[in-house]
Amino acid sequence: MTKTEKKRQLLMEQIQELMKENQGILRTAQLYELNLDYRKIQRLVELGLLARVKNGYYSLGEKQEEKTGLKREEQMIAGLFPDGVLTLESALYYYHYLRERPYCWHIAIDKNTSKSRFKLEYPLVEPHYTEGEYLSLGVSVIPLGDGIMQIYEKERLICDCMKFEDKLEREVMQEALRCYLREPIKDIHKLMEYARARRVVQKVQSRIGAWL
Repeated sequence: MTKTEKKRQLLMEQIQELMKENQGILRTAQLYELNLDYRKIQRLVELGLLARVKNGYYSLGEKQEEKTGLKREEQMIAGLFPDGVLTLESALYYYHYLRERPYCWHIAIDKNTSKSRFKLEYPLVEPHYTEGEYLSLGVSVIPLGDGIMQIYEKERLICDCMKFEDKLEREVMQEALRCYLREPIKDIHKLMEYARARRVVQKVQSRIGAWL
């Protein structure tokens, strides 16, 4: 290994440690603190060691991801949207209600959040702007990458799927209901509380009630 390669390896180890501390995302200013300038950062991007997420934000590149085994996409989502909540298809996928991961991330976010946060080159994110009082209703957490991410509880999720049924493919909706009904433990009291809050009581009673 040449002197240059050793120096770059040491640098990437430092970057990797910082990435772990920052949910897989670093700002340009943080990279500058490691004595990197714009030209050096661009060189790391060209080598596949860093990847530009959006203006001023970077994650590990594909080559470095292969070496570390980190799931870059999950790291990025957890790092960029700690105030967001996985919803609809994304939440269904992480509850194993869908076999294939959706092509974009569905994230519920406060309606007053800046729209510019979602102008990403990668990964694709579809924001679902939500009133503050409903955003935190029925929130749980799951591990995502090396961090954690908020996600709606299954009962809240089912109610939201019914509320926004027109945004889901028919097969996705049907599979979500089937999977929920097969759950060995269901909190029906909580389901109806969320149904009232999300104003889908009639849908829940007609689509699920007969099977409970």
